[in-house]
Amino acid sequence: MAFDDMRIAAVRSLIAEAAPILQADLSLELWNGEVLPLGPNARDDIRFQVRSPDAVRRLLKKPKLMTLFELYAEQELDVVGGSPLEAADRWNHTRALKAGRAFSKARLARAVAPFLIGRAKKAPPLPDHEKDVASHYASGRNDQELIAFHYDVSNEFYALFLDPEMVYSSAYFPSAEASLAEAQQVKLDRICRKLQLKPGEKLLDIGSGWGGLICHAAKHYGVTAHGVTLSERQLAWCNAKIAREGLQDRVHVELRDYRSIEPKREYDAIAQIEMFEHVGIDNHDRHFIQMRELMNARGRYLHQASVRRAILDSANFRKETPYMAIIRRFIFPGGEMDHIGMTATNLERHQFEIHDIEPMRMHFHLTLRHWVQNLWARREEASALVGWPRTRLWLLYMSMCAKSFERGVINVFQTVATKRVNGPSIMPLTRAEWFHTGE
Repeated sequence: MAFDDMRIAAVRSLIAEAAPILQADLSLELWNGEVLPLGPNARDDIRFQVRSPDAVRRLLKKPKLMTLFELYAEQELDVVGGSPLEAADRWNHTRALKAGRAFSKARLARAVAPFLIGRAKKAPPLPDHEKDVASHYASGRNDQELIAFHYDVSNEFYALFLDPEMVYSSAYFPSAEASLAEAQQVKLDRICRKLQLKPGEKLLDIGSGWGGLICHAAKHYGVTAHGVTLSERQLAWCNAKIAREGLQDRVHVELRDYRSIEPKREYDAIAQIEMFEHVGIDNHDRHFIQMRELMNARGRYLHQASVRRAILDSANFRKETPYMAIIRRFIFPGGEMDHIGMTATNLERHQFEIHDIEPMRMHFHLTLRHWVQNLWARREEASALVGWPRTRLWLLYMSMCAKSFERGVINVFQTVATKRVNGPSIMPLTRAEWFHTGE
């Protein structure tokens, strides 16, 4: 039997064993064009395509999520007929894990044997962040470099999948049928209402992105807004937007680390919208201390951040998961998520009073579905801007996150807090008063 026939027979045998456990509704296409169903009555309109025996060899030798990302970025593996998220919708994650664990090491060793014959291709370099990242700000952590890796890719790249206001955080969907643009406007308005913004007040947005919140708050709530970012590309975009909308007298953005802002306790409200994931757990105390020192006595703080689930053994919480290894290498170098209990505890430790914690898990799931759909539809344009490897890494990353929010592996919360006071709360008594509606 020829080597290639032996390889195809080995894959065919493995899939025959795994498919009844996997029960997926899609198929696998081999490099010779043969299509193997990945479950009973599986359709072949969406297929995983294996483009070379070397891809199988690498997966069998190192059956990890990281290997899958590398192969997809290199186009050794592909999804044909739909986006990675559409493919992920066709199978069950738990069954997939069971299918992978069904093979003994001896069985995998026999399967990989035919693929060890011949010389393996050298993998091309991928757009990753290979440098070690210091965990603590005081020990040389360069946040501007880390932020530049993620955000300075290209404003035009982000514009391919974000809403027209370039809001890069979970939207709030009034209904599942709402458009992404509508849901982002609802989210921005809810933030302003939760912060109880009033004309003439001063708002600080740390990690202000492309200026969606500060411009919205200035236009609709009459505040003076100050934004800070570490991304030069975002700064240029914001300044052009502010000028275009005639907000120069009310909105100011600067390239600055928020920790360098002098703590004059002058802000009536501070928003942190999903930049906290960049900070790193070792720097959380400094973050909350700075928030408190920047706010005046009646200041309000809104904290929106994605979090992981807490685990029973808290000592192992920071152990790197396969998901986090991928995110830190390809997407957010230095990124780290806490859990909602840690957020609440740290706020109270630093003399904040918590008034509201709202989960938005399915809102982020829907947001990510829109982002994946948009980027998939414009993937050729994305590739022309940033190359196929980065485009494919982002498609797979956002698809993975969409499924993680759907499954509840990660969540996102909006938490509202004020400085602790000895006396009546400074916040409205009911949510009806917060939002000026009957809810």
